[in-house]
Amino acid sequence: MSEVYDLIAVGCGAAGLSAALSFVQEASKSGRSVRVSVLEVAPFEERGGATRWTGAGLRLTASDELDPLWLGEMERVSKGLVDLDYCRRLERETPPTMRFVRDAGVEIMRTAFDVAWDYNEPVSHPSAGGYEIVEKLAAALEKTGMGEILYGTEATRLSVADNGSIAGIFVRGADGFIRELKAPVVVLGCGGFEGNPRMLSQYMGANACDLKLLAPGLKYNKGAGLEMAMAIGADTSGQFDMAHTELVDARTNHPDAVIHPHPFGIVVNKHGKRFYDEGQATFELTFELIAYEVWRNQDQQAYFIADQTIANNADVMALAMTDQPPITADTLEDLADQLGLERDSLLETIAAYNASVGEGEFDPYKVDGLSTVGLEPPKSNWAYRLENAPFIAFPMTAAICFTYGGLKTDTDARVLATNGRPIPGLYAAGEITGLFYHEYPSMVAVLRSLTFGRIAGIHAAAQLVS
Repeated sequence: MSEVYDLIAVGCGAAGLSAALSFVQEASKSGRSVRVSVLEVAPFEERGGATRWTGAGLRLTASDELDPLWLGEMERVSKGLVDLDYCRRLERETPPTMRFVRDAGVEIMRTAFDVAWDYNEPVSHPSAGGYEIVEKLAAALEKTGMGEILYGTEATRLSVADNGSIAGIFVRGADGFIRELKAPVVVLGCGGFEGNPRMLSQYMGANACDLKLLAPGLKYNKGAGLEMAMAIGADTSGQFDMAHTELVDARTNHPDAVIHPHPFGIVVNKHGKRFYDEGQATFELTFELIAYEVWRNQDQQAYFIADQTIANNADVMALAMTDQPPITADTLEDLADQLGLERDSLLETIAAYNASVGEGEFDPYKVDGLSTVGLEPPKSNWAYRLENAPFIAFPMTAAICFTYGGLKTDTDARVLATNGRPIPGLYAAGEITGLFYHEYPSMVAVLRSLTFGRIAGIHAAAQLVS
């Protein structure tokens, strides 16, 4: 069979599948029969990259609109560096993106967190997480008869015509040989460089290789799409020395084994010392920041410690999404021994903390104002005395979810050259595109992958039939 396509999408996650499916659907509106290919470096049973493993929280209102507070939050945390036009396009296109996803058969649920939560809305998410997005979009694409998914196929470099437009892509198959696939449109949706220790060290500096991967699919995100686009003059955006990280249970390699109840206890480092205001804000606003601190400044070791105040609270404990039970001990001395911490240091830390807890009632269901007095670092909320044995703990380390730096695109998902002009035929969507600076306002990663993948497919189809 001839390996000539109308569009090639690199990556079988939310971005690549959305691009391929929307391209076929849009072309079909004009009666055009097209041929598309989705390249997946993984085997069939691992397809979907990072999307496959995520819970795929979607920051939506009840009417499928983007949270109206998100745009202002992006401008604030980025210190004015974010591309606001891109953000506004995401805001406008969120409702039609959700219709597109639902039409493909993805069931969207809404789940309210039962503990202190900064947002006014419950979280929207597919009933089976990102796995459902991959399976339903892939099935919808294959059902059209116009798309195929090539597994075990690694993109190596872009093919460029003499005039600078995209002519296709070179790939390495399972046999190890390189061949060229022809297409006037290539959409890069193959993630960041979190699975490439060399690039992590290059951009994020010392000890980047110590970051665990949050999910198995991230090992395939080698930054190849980023490098092949830069090789033909693509520009970049986003903060290259920063990444979205989360604290996970250090005892397991279970996917997405995040430990999010950190505001409702204390967190100490390998010396048994607190280093962070665990209660400065609700967990979804701080889980990334504390994880980055553990990696960057605490030698990748931290320990969440609490007592029966929360151990019997199912809502709080549900935030520890590990497959391992908490470590328990009847005494703090025994807890220190089990964690491998120096006894006197941990006991001194907890004694100072307990003595500083002010008056008030602990309430994990709201920002309760129960804080420490005269303690450094302080604990601004949810400060209760650790004295109700048995004590519990989780050993934690930071895991990387995605990198911030990536390709610069316009609001039509076209990759921009360093002169600010679109590279003809080249699009990008998802985490391969740079957007974030300093912080990641959560629950938009999958949403922007779906949205700009869809935008890329629609725009490319319009050029095809015009």
